[in-house]
Amino acid sequence: MNEAAGNQLDCTVLLVDDDDVAVEGVLRSFRKHEVPCRTLTAGDGAEALAILRGQHPEKRLDTPVIVLLDINMPGMDGFQFLEVARGDDRLKRTVVFILSTSARDQDRTRAYDEHVAGYMVKSAVGPQFSLLADFIRKYAHTQKLP
Repeated sequence: MNEAAGNQLDCTVLLVDDDDVAVEGVLRSFRKHEVPCRTLTAGDGAEALAILRGQHPEKRLDTPVIVLLDINMPGMDGFQFLEVARGDDRLKRTVVFILSTSARDQDRTRAYDEHVAGYMVKSAVGPQFSLLADFIRKYAHTQKLP
């Protein structure tokens, strides 16, 4: 899925989440708030790794990436994804933000132990993900991604 916005920057947001309602809400918010990055989606950690490694049959990355990662997913969950990605020399510097329903301190601590760039609780990122869209738009404009 490529949700293009005008004035695109040289970046892609890879949204890794199995919740179709949350995915559609994020994509809608990104369009509404003109997040200037290409957007791809993955339903679990294994699909996200295939995309990041260039092994997915349909979804390709051709720009630096920001990963928005859910923790609780069937198959390969977010923590399993982080463990594999951080152990892979090509992926260990990937910018990953957690986007989860979990506000548990132990989940947040575990995520930061895996060197995530930030931890966001879905209920705290604004109505219809508006604060998330604004954050990603500003982040993409100000950061030089690996």
